Parts: sequence; C-alpha cells; structure tokens
Amino acid sequence: MKIAALALAASIAAGVVSQPAIAQDASADNTPVVASNGTSFRGIRVEGNFGGDRFQSEGNHNDKFGYGGTVGFDGTLGERIVVGAEGSFWRPGNGNENTTALGGGNSIDHKAFEEWGAAVRAGVLVSPQFLVFGKAGYVNGEQRKRIEGPAGNTLVYDHYRADGYQVGGGAEYTLTGGRLPVYVNAQYVYSNYHGNSGRQRVMGGIGVRFK
Repeated sequence: MKIAALALAASIAAGVVSQPAIAQDASADNTPVVASNGTSFRGIRVEGNFGGDRFQSEGNHNDKFGYGGTVGFDGTLGERIVVGAEGSFWRPGNGNENTTALGGGNSIDHKAFEEWGAAVRAGVLVSPQFLVFGKAGYVNGEQRKRIEGPAGNTLVYDHYRADGYQVGGGAEYTLTGGRLPVYVNAQYVYSNYHGNSGRQRVMGGIGVRFK
C-alpha cells in the first residue's frame, strides 16, 4: 500500500508539471509528434533491467547477478529538463546472502530477496537523445535473518519485509525514433533498509517509450 500510494503521488506530480509540454505533443489531427527540441524523453516507458547486486549486512557483503523491470512516466520542463516518476522491481536470482561468523561457533545468515521501489527522477538533456538523471524514493524488500549454533541448529529465525530509501543516477540514450522509441540506460542505485542493511546495484536497461 505504501508503494502504491507513493507511486500514485509521484505520477500525479509528474503529470501536473508536464501538462504544458504534453499539450504540444499532438498536431491538429491528433498525430503524436516529438517536442519542439526534437527529444523523445516524454510519455510512459517500460524497461527491463539487469546487472550486479551487492547486499551488505553484518559488516559483510556478497555480490550476485540480478534482474528486474521499471515502469515510469516522464515529462519535460522547458527545452532541457526532464522530470518523472517510476515504479521498479528487482530480484537477485533466488536471493543474495551474507554469512558472518559470531563468537562461540555461532554464525548469522542474512539474506535479501526481491525489492519493490517508487521514485521520482529528474534529469538534464545533454542532447535531444541523451539524458543524464538522478533519482530518489522509497523501497521495500523481503529479507530473512537466521542465527545458527555450532551444531548447525537454528537458534533464531526471522523472515520479514524492510522499508528504506533509494538514491541513484545514470544516463539514458534514445536509439530509435518514431511512435515507439527504443532506449538504453546505465545506472547506479543505492538502497538503505531500516535495520542496518543495504543494497547497491550497477545495472543496464533497455526499454520502449509510449508517447
């Protein structure tokens, strides 16, 4: 519910600021056209993501390949500013796990699974096809924590969801024009979960924009 509410609020905000620009995106016969500066960075976008996932907890970390997806909406302010909102999903395979030794032969296993997020992003057009952006928002991830004794017996087990925030940035480039522009991007995202754990993602993406 928190994610849905934040995503809705962010989408409304992005839609409000982009109304003047969107109004210019249709000709007299309602045929979609690009903005006056030639950019296609506006409208609904859907993309797939893939890359490296680093889960940090208990003073330790582990790296793993991950994948996910993003759905967003962008609008333009003036000739060079792009603002928007997005919702995202990310999963590091079957989970990313750290194991840390404790005193007395005990150990703690901390594992992170999928992450859902909602963020607002803003960027500057270096050219009509090239965008540099930053973003920030909310995340919620599934985690599991287990403490094992010397004999392999489970002493403590906790499976829960952790709230937190995300910040990041990257670059995006439009490959094709037309009614369904295809784009690629590269970005870094850091997520901090309340509960002394975090996640870093370095990922690429490929998507399509519905203008």
